Amino acid sequence: MTMDLLTNDNEEVIEQQQMIMQLRNRIESILKNYRPVMNGEIYLAGEDVCKLLHISKRTLQQYRDDKILPYIQIGGKIIYKETDILTILEHNYISNSKHCL
Repeated sequence: MTMDLLTNDNEEVIEQQQMIMQLRNRIESILKNYRPVMNGEIYLAGEDVCKLLHISKRTLQQYRDDKILPYIQIGGKIIYKETDILTILEHNYISNSKHCL
């Protein structure tokens, strides 16, 4: 009987540890992909914009310098409105049908 209790206790502990690890992995995933929302607007960090547009940090800097991408600077942190990026992409979109003419 004592052996059964130890086995059941060990199994419960292992299950609890697995659940804790799953929760930890989920929290890390959420934090990694978290985008702050202020007044219904999503803001992206420079690294996120680089990944989204497939550009380097230097190209992103050039886009700021050339006033291609609007940005907000708070202290030393630079952020970009997601809607601004989408607007610029839509404004500069070239359709294949227009390109072939």
